[in-house]
Amino acid sequence: MNNALALAGVVVREMYRRKDFYVLLILTVIITLAMGTVNFFNEDKIVRYLKELCLLLIWISSLVMAITAAARQLPAERESRTIFPLLAKPISRGEVIFGKFLGCWFACGMGLLVFYLFFSVLSGVREQSWPLLNYFQAVWLHWMMLGMVTAMVICGSLVFAAPSSNATISFVVCVGILLFGRHLNKIALGMTEPASTILYTVYYNIPHLEIFDVRDLIIHNQPLIDWGWWALATPYAAVYIAIFLVAAWWLFKRKSLSA
Repeated sequence: MNNALALAGVVVREMYRRKDFYVLLILTVIITLAMGTVNFFNEDKIVRYLKELCLLLIWISSLVMAITAAARQLPAERESRTIFPLLAKPISRGEVIFGKFLGCWFACGMGLLVFYLFFSVLSGVREQSWPLLNYFQAVWLHWMMLGMVTAMVICGSLVFAAPSSNATISFVVCVGILLFGRHLNKIALGMTEPASTILYTVYYNIPHLEIFDVRDLIIHNQPLIDWGWWALATPYAAVYIAIFLVAAWWLFKRKSLSA
């Protein structure tokens, strides 16, 4: 565990040296503030539109940050051949996978805190209300979702040859699940066999990222999510994180690093 945490620290420092996070944050702030200066016929719902835009940018930025960071971890180590001195140390391949995952996940979590801090200040100044517990629930669920995405992409980096192909496919899969994941069972109802069974199988086995998306509750100032249901999301995410990391460890253990 100590080896994995040490490796995670290296990954976090590397991610913040690359400036990707700062670029995404600056773009989010500039676009949101620019849209905030626009006044559409004194429309009083402009604050909700502004919150919706800001949260959308935060979700896109966090997905880009998690996917691109996780996709390049193992390929970069192989290309620069630093994987050999790394594995020559008393560290197992499983600890390498876990350390890379923790580093990317922790860095995404710290990035999320900064993004949501900006959102809470923007929303608080406009609405004069500070529903901090609602924001805490939203940030936690968002971070759990990014954990599943990060683990999936690290597993994908051992399947796909290039980081770019892994990142592109992962982004398409994530957006597809977020947009259509909850509707797959309804689509399957209108299909014939065996397509219906195949779609039902996909529906019951994919990680449903969309259940972690509570943007609408924040935008429309809804009450807190029931704490029991909120807490259940954590073990749900943990199961999928474990599945992807075990699959990644199994693939990494059998992968030749000499090529």
